[in-house]
Amino acid sequence: MNKTIGSLYVVATPIGNLKDITLRALETLKKVDIIFAEDTRVTQKLLNHYEIKKPVKSFHEHSKGNVYESIAEELKNGKNIALVTDAGTPGISDPGAKLICFIKSHPSLSSVIVSPIPGASAIITALSVSGLNADQFTFLGYPPHKKGRQTFFKNLKEIKVTPIVLYESPHRLQKTLKEIGEVFGMQKEVIVAKELTKIHEEVWQGSVKEAGSYFINAKGKGEFVIIIPHTTQTSEK
Repeated sequence: MNKTIGSLYVVATPIGNLKDITLRALETLKKVDIIFAEDTRVTQKLLNHYEIKKPVKSFHEHSKGNVYESIAEELKNGKNIALVTDAGTPGISDPGAKLICFIKSHPSLSSVIVSPIPGASAIITALSVSGLNADQFTFLGYPPHKKGRQTFFKNLKEIKVTPIVLYESPHRLQKTLKEIGEVFGMQKEVIVAKELTKIHEEVWQGSVKEAGSYFINAKGKGEFVIIIPHTTQTSEK
């Protein structure tokens, strides 16, 4: 008799406000056997808020091969698994993509159903209030920390599909704004969104130079979303 194999649910969670979780996401988190989370402490707060009691295990960008194999074994044993990230949709600028690729390419997991449970995304949230035409856009995730960083910013002006959307962390925001200014000029207009869906939510618009001054003491948790409306280079520095 063939053993029933489990399913993997890729579950989007709120990017800030806990009320932004979907009914289907809550139903899924309640019915799975195990939840794999980027940061178990962050996910546990969400689960506690909705009184969901499930085993939570760690899966993040530094997870070793044995973690992947343990997930494979759980699925082979018929366990249904939910994959969540700290905020937003797993697999988007997130190590969840590696796990999904692993499962899809694993010879003994070909019958595993990988099911998306959609929800919040900081990219779409920021674009929705930007006032820009976002029928097409280019999303580049987080700029490289070191290797390839100079080339990354140099290539921005070659991108034809705009607006361009980036993520950035609070402690690298100033550096990234400076490098955007070096490519497009300091008078280049940008939109910077922070604390989306939270109490101190802000969607700010102005020049790169003004952004550098305005966010000089930028603090807080979570990423910033930077939107570059178009790629026409400005000569004024």
